[in-house]
Amino acid sequence: MWDDLFGGQLDSPNTMVLVTAGVALVVVAVSVLWRPARHVITIVHEAGHALVAVLSGRRLSGIRLHSDTSGLTVSRGKPYGPGMVLTGFAGYVAPSLLGLGFAALLGANRVTGLLVACALLLLGVLVMVRNVYGVFTVLVTGAVLLGVAYWATDQVQAVFAHVITWLLLLGGLRAVGELQTKRRRGRARDSDADQLARLTGAPGLFWVGIFLLVDLACLVLAAGWLLG
Repeated sequence: MWDDLFGGQLDSPNTMVLVTAGVALVVVAVSVLWRPARHVITIVHEAGHALVAVLSGRRLSGIRLHSDTSGLTVSRGKPYGPGMVLTGFAGYVAPSLLGLGFAALLGANRVTGLLVACALLLLGVLVMVRNVYGVFTVLVTGAVLLGVAYWATDQVQAVFAHVITWLLLLGGLRAVGELQTKRRRGRARDSDADQLARLTGAPGLFWVGIFLLVDLACLVLAAGWLLG
């Protein structure tokens, strides 16, 4: 187990890296494929809120995942201050930052380590989910992960790991684009960006731009690691 987690594994040729990037791009770009995949982004988004809330000293009450791919993380503490700002900021950058971390693991040929990290993330979210649909979503995602980890060959696991990594990186960007589209149509008055605007005084569009810059930087850096 130690060798699987921390030892070198299969090297990933650039052809596979590019093909899996293309597959993830199709999933993110095609609406009928994006909708189920969007649940993965939501799980990581809410996990980002939850983790930063705990790290900043807030009390985590629970996570809710909804069938429309939205989510909600509730924490207790001061409704203002750095802890609240960091918690609000974490959601839209969490998928890309996790994708960057996964890219680092894949760049070092640590496929098993990536799968273990996915399992730990899902377990942490499952413990804090407070609605039936959220539990169902996490369990289905976990079942797919378990199937790949237990029955798939090393090559299939490597392909799966790369697709997940690219999905997080590209899906994080699309989620920010969807956020701004909803804001422009007046359908996201309580979005993370608008809550940050009320907390800090900086306009919501500024925060959307920061989300976008962080996610783009993660994509560029991760692509360099994966192709390098």
